[in-house]
Amino acid sequence: MMNGQSNYDVIIAGGGPAGASAAIHLAMRGARVLLVEQKKFPRPKLCGEFISPECAIHFETLGVAEQMFAAGPSALTETVFYSRSGASAVVPSSWFGSSGVALGLSRAEMDERLLRRAAGAGAHVIENASVSNLAVEDGCVRGVTVKQGTIETGYCAKTIVDATGRSRALTRHLTSRATNSKRPPMIAFKAHFENTGVEPGACEIYFYRGGYGGLSTIEQGLSNLCFIASARDVRARGADADRVMQEVVCQNRRARLTLEPARLHSNWLAVSLEGFGRYDVAPGKGLLAVGDAAAFIDPFTGSGMLMALESGELAAAEIMKFLAGSHEVQSLDHLREHYSAAYQQRFDSRLKFCSLMRKAAFLPGVAEIAVRFFRLSDQLRRRTARATRQTTSETYSIATRVR
Repeated sequence: MMNGQSNYDVIIAGGGPAGASAAIHLAMRGARVLLVEQKKFPRPKLCGEFISPECAIHFETLGVAEQMFAAGPSALTETVFYSRSGASAVVPSSWFGSSGVALGLSRAEMDERLLRRAAGAGAHVIENASVSNLAVEDGCVRGVTVKQGTIETGYCAKTIVDATGRSRALTRHLTSRATNSKRPPMIAFKAHFENTGVEPGACEIYFYRGGYGGLSTIEQGLSNLCFIASARDVRARGADADRVMQEVVCQNRRARLTLEPARLHSNWLAVSLEGFGRYDVAPGKGLLAVGDAAAFIDPFTGSGMLMALESGELAAAEIMKFLAGSHEVQSLDHLREHYSAAYQQRFDSRLKFCSLMRKAAFLPGVAEIAVRFFRLSDQLRRRTARATRQTTSETYSIATRVR
């Protein structure tokens, strides 16, 4: 057994929405939780910063609703999809959730409030620290080594959660596969702007050759631009984010209008993207994955934040069964099986549906046809939008009709 400074019921690596959600749910139910975050909050984060209406219920449950609204988020009443030529299709926010309004709020503000709530609920939060190693005994993950500067400390827990996002830092400790030498096919960029031409209350999605982007207002009158471009197009422009925005994103007629008067307000953030879809959500005995470490859903759906909060809640529910000695989940093997099955039931249908829609998103000609087609029918547009959140077989019937 590993010698640890402290023993916990659960150790969570990553303090973003998924990790904080899991920590809050667990701590509120009496679990001893250690939450390790690599950065010092608040910090900027590459993200579309679109909080779908369904998240309001999660914020209430987590006890952070008042704190979120105190940050002054913008109210987003619709998402408008623009083809390259400027054709548009509208998806009202009222189609999702009881609030009927999405929020535009920076990750710096949202994540800060969630992390402080986790600490307030009883979780032990360590910032500016990283998990440098996993302790594995008899095939089970039993603990972690936390590194702060030059100091390394061991901690033990009954179960571990990887909430480190697309890096999947904990999961990668368990894999011995050779590093993929291929260059990631996509690059994502994000920055805040002043004086954009985005419509008030709208989240605007722009399709163009090799990718798509989103622009919407956040707090303090700023707008957040987050976009994906092919790595080839980025390299051809010397990895200059401004050039990529002007020469690639602004191929879209609407994007050109909204971004022409804009002034950059923050530094650009960039990250390589290997792809979308689901990973192994229980990569080892005693190790579960949540948020982007479990699956990366397509940003154009606007459901990434929702999926993060949901997956944190789902993992917490299954872990509490294990900690309570439930007859259903009496061992780490049972926990692994039950969480994988619950995750599949909750998320797999929407992920599969999004994989179909992705083909249209990355092909301008198909995107043009899709936007013009979906604008003809509110019913089809509504059912398609809902399918990015569905958990039942209805998603498959919709996917069949769309094909």
